Amino acid sequence: MILNVLFILVGIVLVLWGADRLTDGAVAVAEKMKMPQIVIGLTIVAMGTSMPEFCVSLVSALKGTTDLAVGNIVGSNIFNTLLIVGVSAWVAPMTILKSTVRKDIPFALFASVVLLIMCLDGNISRLDAGILFVLFLVFMYVTLKGAKTKDDDTTAKTDSIEDNKKPMATWVSIVWIIVGLACLIGGSNLFVEGATKVAEHIGVSEAVIGLTIVAGGTSLPELATSVVSARKGNSGIAIGNVLGSNVFNILAILSVTGVITPMHLQGITMLDLSMMVFSTLLVWLFSFTKYKIARWEGIVLTIVFIGYMVVLCY
Repeated sequence: MILNVLFILVGIVLVLWGADRLTDGAVAVAEKMKMPQIVIGLTIVAMGTSMPEFCVSLVSALKGTTDLAVGNIVGSNIFNTLLIVGVSAWVAPMTILKSTVRKDIPFALFASVVLLIMCLDGNISRLDAGILFVLFLVFMYVTLKGAKTKDDDTTAKTDSIEDNKKPMATWVSIVWIIVGLACLIGGSNLFVEGATKVAEHIGVSEAVIGLTIVAGGTSLPELATSVVSARKGNSGIAIGNVLGSNVFNILAILSVTGVITPMHLQGITMLDLSMMVFSTLLVWLFSFTKYKIARWEGIVLTIVFIGYMVVLCY
């Protein structure tokens, strides 16, 4: 039991560190290829931050633990929407950009509803995965097209990327990409192996482990980043990134994973999927109040998350 818990902790560290290294190397290579900064931010950086969820879900599906794979995505989205946004708003009221309310949140809600409908039969087939992937391509097209208009949201992201720009030698970039991938693959295997064994040992389903421990572990970077951003007054960008990550989790990660290996769901219930939809809808409703999520609204989101965790574990 202790060894498996150690596997989980080491796996989390390797996955998160590997995702950072892979992203750094990929961004450096993209910059040398003269790829526009905004494209880098909306593609490579966005994908890099979701690599922990992708690798853990893919490895889980390949090992036959599909509940762990889907639970990771559903749990991460609930974790992002309720706990990350809730705690961030609790720390400091979060100002919501108009583009987030009009585009990002509705698309995240739409993606959640589509996934819920697909899961009604208890399966995510290759056809379902193909539909999700087409929707992902549409989302990326709309996002990249919107980036060309230099609206307030994407301009802020571009400035942020440029401020953190660090020159890197080509050979170093390639090394970081290779090392990052190795850590992601190795860490994901350790993580899934440890989580599966812990679930068996304490008599908890893989779905619950995926919705709690695995989802929380892969979402830790977003939690830390969003809380710090809220304290520094950059909450508008933070919540946009969190919701963008939710869309990417469903449309990109589950589509690729589902195409590689169709997934049969057993432990993921309508309660879990409905909570994913409800949490996004709740944030959207709160966002309409002066384009801001107040502290009391953040407390409500956090309480809802705690209540869901209690019901889930019980």
